[in-house]
Amino acid sequence: MKNTLLSALLALAFFSSAHAATYDDLISAAKMGDRGGVAELVARGASVDTTDIDGNTLLMLAARDGHDELVGYLIGQRAKLNARNSAGDTALRLAAFRGHLKVVDLLIKAGAPVNMSGWTPVAYAAFSGHLDIVKRLIEAGADINLPSENGTTPLIAAARSGHASVVKLLLEKKANVALKLDTGETALDIALKAGNTDIASMLRQAGAMSGRTVTIEVR
Repeated sequence: MKNTLLSALLALAFFSSAHAATYDDLISAAKMGDRGGVAELVARGASVDTTDIDGNTLLMLAARDGHDELVGYLIGQRAKLNARNSAGDTALRLAAFRGHLKVVDLLIKAGAPVNMSGWTPVAYAAFSGHLDIVKRLIEAGADINLPSENGTTPLIAAARSGHASVVKLLLEKKANVALKLDTGETALDIALKAGNTDIASMLRQAGAMSGRTVTIEVR
């Protein structure tokens, strides 16, 4: 009886160790963009939707670092396109933030949503100043006035970061200059706070006004 129990425990320990090794190898392969390594492990039974400790799927890890070949493989294996990590990010958000246009194209063509609650991919791209990706997302139907939880729009994000070319594009696409953060600040207020006076001038020309209320004390 003791020998049987010992054998079972040893077998379980071996299985757990092997499983852990497979998991570590899979996450490492995804981070390195090792398409062959990921494909081999998937063929052996690993899930294409495996996540790391932060909730990043293999697709997110590949998209984040611009590994387009691996992204294409995972899409072909029906990896979940709109899964979210612990921060609420999707693969498309991460690719847009990091500036990986080819990955963004692959995800859009596969049907990844361009509009969602929270920070949208186009807001991430605007914040980082990736003009080509902002254009691509708008072409794909991105709502340029969709705000995040605290009211950040792509225009506000670009105004904060000082990306004049992105602000110019968004204004050309009729971004709403009157939208406010939960603090009551508009894109104009944010541009001025950040010292981006050139952007502030562009916003004023587009009709932007401050969202701050001025209290006049009567004596």
